[in-house]
Amino acid sequence: MKLISWNVNGVRAIMKRGFFEFIAQTRADVYCFQEVKATGEQALKAAEELGVKWPKAYEQVWYPAQKAGYSGTAILTKPKPVSVTSGMGMNEHDSEGRVLTAEYDDFYVVNVYTPNAKNDLSRLDYRHKLWDPLFLKYLKKLESHKPVITCGDFNTAHKEIDLARPKANTKSAGFTPQEREGFDNYVSAGFIDAFREFEKGEGHYTWWSLRSGARERNVGWRIDYFLISPALRPRLKKAWILKDVMGTDHCPVGIELK
Repeated sequence: MKLISWNVNGVRAIMKRGFFEFIAQTRADVYCFQEVKATGEQALKAAEELGVKWPKAYEQVWYPAQKAGYSGTAILTKPKPVSVTSGMGMNEHDSEGRVLTAEYDDFYVVNVYTPNAKNDLSRLDYRHKLWDPLFLKYLKKLESHKPVITCGDFNTAHKEIDLARPKANTKSAGFTPQEREGFDNYVSAGFIDAFREFEKGEGHYTWWSLRSGARERNVGWRIDYFLISPALRPRLKKAWILKDVMGTDHCPVGIELK
């Protein structure tokens, strides 16, 4: 079973940049998209205007933010989910369409678009004291029933190896001690960083600034992840980063399960 996650930074925009060709080429069983910035109806209309049809093999699940054109997540899935849940069941944290869960027979897939702390760190306290602990609690609640796969844009480079210039970014959003601690807590709770099970080296990133030719020079950050419950580790066949796939400032990441 192949799963792919990608922050598309606007699904209507990426349709003009090879989005459907990417799906046709990669043929994953489940796609998790973040920052879709659209409702399902808007995405369907945009595709129709381009003369393109969504792949019939996939069931679509959309979870837009209440604010138009902002945030939002979506899942495309070939296997029919047992159930689908939008949000974490907490109204005060669910208005931005950031957590979308598909339940399958033997595991959950949780698609997440973690809030950014913002350049001025004005949202760091919210992220550190509320979001990260509550999301971890949500994952562990699910895991009490069956194993969990969570994937998406976590907006954090976990360790120094996960960004090109760690020393220059210790006070930058995405690499503050508070955000890294939040990610440490996922790992301490047992969740496994799938990519690092196969690749221990540096230079592997999933996001690059659009300025100064950062992507061409590979001055990037690894902030998109697949985390899995320990019970799924024996089934983890491989994990990868599709760094050459363009279209947004992020690239897709994926895993394959036996």
